[in-house]
Amino acid sequence: MLPEPFMIPFPEAIYIQSSAKKLKVRLLRSTMLRDGRALFQSPHAQWKLQQLTQARRAHMFRTLGIKKVVRETGSVEWYGCNRDIPRCFGSVVGDMPQYLWEDKWTPPCCLAGLRRTARHVFEHLEASGVRYWLEGGSLLGAMRAGDILPWDYDVDVGIYRDDVPRCSWLVRAQSTSVVDDHGFVWEKATEGDFYRVQLSRVNHLHVDLFPFYERNGTMTKDSWFPTHKQDREFPAHFLHPLASLQFVGRLVSVPNNIRDFLELKFGPGAVENPEYPDHSKLRFPRKPAFGEAVVQVDYDY
Repeated sequence: MLPEPFMIPFPEAIYIQSSAKKLKVRLLRSTMLRDGRALFQSPHAQWKLQQLTQARRAHMFRTLGIKKVVRETGSVEWYGCNRDIPRCFGSVVGDMPQYLWEDKWTPPCCLAGLRRTARHVFEHLEASGVRYWLEGGSLLGAMRAGDILPWDYDVDVGIYRDDVPRCSWLVRAQSTSVVDDHGFVWEKATEGDFYRVQLSRVNHLHVDLFPFYERNGTMTKDSWFPTHKQDREFPAHFLHPLASLQFVGRLVSVPNNIRDFLELKFGPGAVENPEYPDHSKLRFPRKPAFGEAVVQVDYDY
């Protein structure tokens, strides 16, 4: 029933696997066995044992697919992706990442990378004087919880096309993919007329920047995604003036009258009724079970 019942370090591995499957573990103490000879008594032997235990524990977390561990002291340990290794999921097909089909949500390390990239982009846009606002599912996440939707895989941002020349990285990205001073990659997307900022050359967690312009009181753009119902024109008055809202730990620009804006994009009740990108194929379920996103580990035997 357990995927790795004899994994070491033991009994931590048994505790985590049984907890994920909602099984109870009972420790039986026997009086038949006597205490053996004390091992690892020298400081050097104790140090080697500590190093070996840490290596085995890291291997255990990665083998079991646990990305983030929160200790009872509040300290956090990461065992998922970072900017030096690829993100935890592959190509997204039909706007549906693979983890959704596995009844999971975005790995916490990927969400952390998205937050980091988004904050970097907002800082650069604001410093350059580029007017921007949250779009699509990112605005839904900000409205619901002030954060990225827990199953989302990117961040969507609208910008004024006329402001693109104000940002040197966007200007350079028009002709080539460029890495900025902090290791983030700015480039022109291959799927359409918009820009993309990635966490790194290796890790492709990203923010998409869609250049809009006003025409006859309507905000429009030159590149669309026909399968995305929320990718549509909207009245320019939603941006006059721009409002602000908490998102990824900071204030960001958003359309005014957010609820009306979101219902125009997604339909009535969009804020209160979560849906996956393609809800015709996969309905929004309950929250994923214990162990699928963040595992809080407390070893107490």
